[in-house]
Amino acid sequence: MPWLLPLAMLVALGVDRAWGEPPPRWHPVVAMGSFLGLFSKHLLTLAPRAAFSAGALIWCVGALNVGLLAAFLETSLIYAFKPWQGWPGLLGAGLLLGLILKPMLAWRMLSDEVGAVEMALAESLPAGRARLARLVSRDTSNLSESQVREAATETLAENLNDSVVAPLFWFMLAGLPGAAIYRFANTADAMWGYRGQWEWAGKWAARADDLLSWVPARITALAMLGFKFNLLPALWQQARRTPSPNSGWPMAAMALRLNVRLAKPGVFMLNEAGAEVTPADISRAQVLALKAMLASAMCLMVGAAALRGGL
Repeated sequence: MPWLLPLAMLVALGVDRAWGEPPPRWHPVVAMGSFLGLFSKHLLTLAPRAAFSAGALIWCVGALNVGLLAAFLETSLIYAFKPWQGWPGLLGAGLLLGLILKPMLAWRMLSDEVGAVEMALAESLPAGRARLARLVSRDTSNLSESQVREAATETLAENLNDSVVAPLFWFMLAGLPGAAIYRFANTADAMWGYRGQWEWAGKWAARADDLLSWVPARITALAMLGFKFNLLPALWQQARRTPSPNSGWPMAAMALRLNVRLAKPGVFMLNEAGAEVTPADISRAQVLALKAMLASAMCLMVGAAALRGGL
């Protein structure tokens, strides 16, 4: 079934657009976070070397189990519909695989949450800060109105890769196990991949996420640039200004395309010559991210078909 994976991608994106996220009790990414949370407090009590080893071991065990479960589900679907010849089998397997893939993607929730920050800012600055705090790990209590918008725009750009493009990229290469393992890695990085007290316990999770996100982050950035090839030199220069080897790429592309300044105080500044982010820029960012998401998804669908002899 060379077109099975492209069809599943299409179904997953369609379900995401129509209904958004499943309830938390049925959400596999929530389950991944719960698994990691079982060990979080204990990891912080360990000495550096032991914390690194334990963190790496827990990550590997979790990723292995996630991958095996995903492989079992995908293989079971393929065998279940194998007797159905032609389009009936493809449509049946594609629909069910797409439904299983959907929780690995979160475009609608991401876009809606960024829009909700702007709506909260229209009420008051404290409301905007509080809404932003649901999206970012940084302290939002002292951010100005412009800085709240910058952080929301950065989150939209960075998580376009983490929540959509990267899972689809790994789904293209390795099917459901690829998407599931990536989401596990990204969840582990979001929970453990920090400096300070997590410096050693979360180091493996952070490096694994960096490795798995390397190619997708650059695909996301190029999709966001579109045909603005004149911005490529600036993208190359700006993207390397963030501590992360990957998040700077989609954020810099967003900043350059909108011609706005995006900064995290004391950490980085992208496109410093750009204008402040305005309420209108939030809508523009959502539209730009949507176009980049669709362009990336179409390319990855074609890639999935080509890798399996469909073209």
